[in-house]
Parts: sequence; structure tokens; C-alpha cells
Amino acid sequence: MLKQLILSAGLLSSVSVMAADNPLSVHVLNLQTGLPSEKVSVVLEENKNGQWVKLNEKMTNENGRITALYSENKKLEQGIYRVTFKTGDWFKQHNQSSFFPEVPVIFNVDGAVKHYHIPLLLSPYGYSTYRGN
Repeated sequence: MLKQLILSAGLLSSVSVMAADNPLSVHVLNLQTGLPSEKVSVVLEENKNGQWVKLNEKMTNENGRITALYSENKKLEQGIYRVTFKTGDWFKQHNQSSFFPEVPVIFNVDGAVKHYHIPLLLSPYGYSTYRGN
């Protein structure tokens, strides 16, 4: 039992280190239930010369998080980025209707901080987001 706890603690600590090294993370919380939203598809794009260029796409984990949305071992360069949460698909999978088929969050990376975190507070007919840490 003690060996399992030590192994679990080591795994959690290595996940934390990996997340801390990645410059971009997201989190989706369902305001209707108060629970994390697992398996929400999230797309990351960068605006290059007026065109959106897809950089990555991942699904939120059981805690509603993607701890490493940007490419590993790369610095998030200054520029304009868009994170799009595919909320309509998620609500359909849960047999619920929703007003917003997706939630795009466009943000400016100015290099002022090492890590950017974008939480999404979600309900079928509204949402809120902010720059987290």
C-alpha cells in the first residue's frame, strides 16, 4: 500500500512538473452541475498574417483540464491565439441542448507571464472565461 502511494505521488508530481513546463493550459467547469467537463474537444490556433493556423487539438481529462495544450518544450511566442472549446458536441454527447455550439476565446500573448491558463465556466445558455494562472 505504501509503495502504491509513493508511486502515485511521484506520478502526480511529474504531471505537475510537465504542466508547469508547458506555457498553456485550459480548464472547463460545468456550472449547472459544479463538476469538471471531461472529454471537451479544444482546438488551439495562432493568427499568422490574418489567417488562423491550427497548432493542436486535445480533449479535457477527467478533471476537465488540458495541462499541456501547447507543443512540448517550446516557448509560446508573442502573438494572437485562439482556443476554441467544442461545447455543442459535448452537450450533445450528454443529451442536452445548448445555445453555443462552440466557445472561441481569442487572446494576446505578450510575454508578460510564463504560463497562460484559460478557464471556461460553462452552462447550456451561457459561459464565462478569464485569464487564470
